[in-house]
Amino acid sequence: MSASKAVATSSSSSSCSDDEFSSFRGKTTRKASKAEASSSSSSSSSSSSSSSCCSYHAFLSFRGKDVRKTFADHLYVALTQAGIHTFRDDDEIERGENIEQELKKAIQKSKVAVIVFSPDYASSRWCLNELLKINEVRKAGVMHILPIFYHVDPHAVRWQTGSFMEAFVRHEEQLKVEIDKVER
Repeated sequence: MSASKAVATSSSSSSCSDDEFSSFRGKTTRKASKAEASSSSSSSSSSSSSSSCCSYHAFLSFRGKDVRKTFADHLYVALTQAGIHTFRDDDEIERGENIEQELKKAIQKSKVAVIVFSPDYASSRWCLNELLKINEVRKAGVMHILPIFYHVDPHAVRWQTGSFMEAFVRHEEQLKVEIDKVER
């Protein structure tokens, strides 16, 4: 799947059910008709089974140049203060590690991807590669996507207009240049 299709797909992804969001927040809600004891045992068993496959509650994907020191930092702090173990590249990847491999591993080990679509998000190959992996994991039924449109119209993301169209045109031009170099 191309990165442009992944952008359109992720921006229209289905939302999680109330139970899934409750679980995401680290709280499990149960119907009042169930006994409290059975509720406690079922929530602890579901927590332990989900934690074995997932190291992170959330993977935060954003264009650093746009939002790292502003919105993304505030979002990260709010998530961690709420008890949501969140992957953010500058906190979780050690110096000298293969960044691309570590990002892919973190995406695979996350329950939810929080994607902050900002004006320059699509201009970053790193962001688009993350988005492709996120969409791959989502299609496998392992992850949910929570898109945030930061100073971007959701339609511009879905239909790749404005800054998103411009970014994909630049990527296509760059790809042509790289193909020409390889063919020489």
